[in-house]
Amino acid sequence: MNRIRRQATTLVTTAGMRRRAATTAVTLTMAGALGFGVMTPVASAANNGPCYDGRCKITVSAPKTIKVDSRKFGFGKLKITSISSRSVKMSAADGRLSGSTSPGGTVQFNNLKIWVKSVSGNKAKLQLFPTRY
Repeated sequence: MNRIRRQATTLVTTAGMRRRAATTAVTLTMAGALGFGVMTPVASAANNGPCYDGRCKITVSAPKTIKVDSRKFGFGKLKITSISSRSVKMSAADGRLSGSTSPGGTVQFNNLKIWVKSVSGNKAKLQLFPTRY
């Protein structure tokens, strides 16, 4: 009779170990999938460009379209329409927002500020940053 109880105990312990092993295997598989990028985020800067979050330093020549997060800024594309030694012209929201500034100046569209750091030839160095965090 003792043998039967011992065997039953052994079977329960073995079943418990199998469950733990299966749980561990699933956990390691999920950790591996997450760690190696099998599950990727829906919207990332890599897919949308370096200025998508509204924080970047970029050198552009006109015409240039810069993608930004429309949920944050109220428009999805910032367009640099012309660059001269005296001014940089830009627009957003399909032309409903427009502005220009000289080198060293800023333009603000909704809560995105665009600083024209410098102009050299037909290229402008811009820095974008959000006004709200």
